[in-house]
Amino acid sequence: MGDLDDKVEEVLDKLKTERDELRVQLHLLKAEAREEWDEMEKQWDHLESRMKRVGDAASDSGGEIAAAGKQLAEEIGNAYKRIRKSLG
Repeated sequence: MGDLDDKVEEVLDKLKTERDELRVQLHLLKAEAREEWDEMEKQWDHLESRMKRVGDAASDSGGEIAAAGKQLAEEIGNAYKRIRKSLG
């Protein structure tokens, strides 16, 4: 599960960087983008919780949690891209 842990860490690091950059620009966001940001913050909290469980899980269910976490991470990443585009 070491490779999975590394991949999870890599995805989380990338999303954290994107999140931090967007947070700095948050005051510039339009109302619609701010609403999406607020929703993604809820999803971020959910993702972090889920990924912590992946690290703790050693059974097949850990793979299911990882797959769901990956999907959630992709959704958050896509939302960050939309927010960044609205800043442009």
